[in-house]
Amino acid sequence: MTISQLTLKLVLPLATTWAEQQEQLTLREGVPLTPQLLDDARRVGVAHPERVRLRQVDRVPMPVHPLLRTVGEKTGLISPHVAAMSLRYGLNIRSTEWGNRRIIVHELAHTAQYERLGGVREFLAQYLQECLQFGYDHSPLELEARAAEALARD
Repeated sequence: MTISQLTLKLVLPLATTWAEQQEQLTLREGVPLTPQLLDDARRVGVAHPERVRLRQVDRVPMPVHPLLRTVGEKTGLISPHVAAMSLRYGLNIRSTEWGNRRIIVHELAHTAQYERLGGVREFLAQYLQECLQFGYDHSPLELEARAAEALARD
């Protein structure tokens, strides 16, 4: 299955709803950033780092809806091997990566992108479009988040 612009338009409302629901769950169950991670969040451009919560999970949540799951898998956004996922202010971190500052800083960069782009729907629209156009590994938003990981080496 190749993913078309039409498919992205159909998926965007589903993805937005799913991401917002997952964010709310993480905000309820997660823990606040440590002082060091609050500083990291500010350094990567998060305007409201006090809103961010980290939730330790055995596996990063995957959508149940078949179309949404298929598109997520085809774009490389979701798989059983994903280490972490930013859903705006809710960051899900796989148990095996809990405490990995580099991964958390990467996800915080995505949080800053959500803010900069105007919210969940706007971020997902651009992110999915970039994954379709350039591929997950070469999408500008993903490359920006990878570049932010350098902060974790300080």
